[in-house]
Amino acid sequence: MSISEISTAVVAQMGGDNALLGMLPIILMFVVLYFLMIRPQMKRQKEHRNMVSALAKGDEVITAGGLVGKISEVKDNYVTLEIAQDNGRAVEVVMQRVAVQTLLPKGTLKSL
Repeated sequence: MSISEISTAVVAQMGGDNALLGMLPIILMFVVLYFLMIRPQMKRQKEHRNMVSALAKGDEVITAGGLVGKISEVKDNYVTLEIAQDNGRAVEVVMQRVAVQTLLPKGTLKSL
């Protein structure tokens, strides 16, 4: 085996290692991105989906638009939200279930 063959083999072997080391920061960046951004977002989506599916009549909620009220009727994709009283009659709006953002503790809205 000549010196040129040996040096070619050594250079080829070193080039393969350098390529892997060059990819290491990118791989680490994706791992950090997954644990700091993607995984927590998926967890929040799952919690919101569970909260929306468990909505029931009488729950007090805040919607994505900022309305605060009590759920008076629940349908497949929609909820009827009682937002005020007008001369003894309830003022109600119909909105999509996914628009409900936060579930409030019972008794938060005493005026409705």
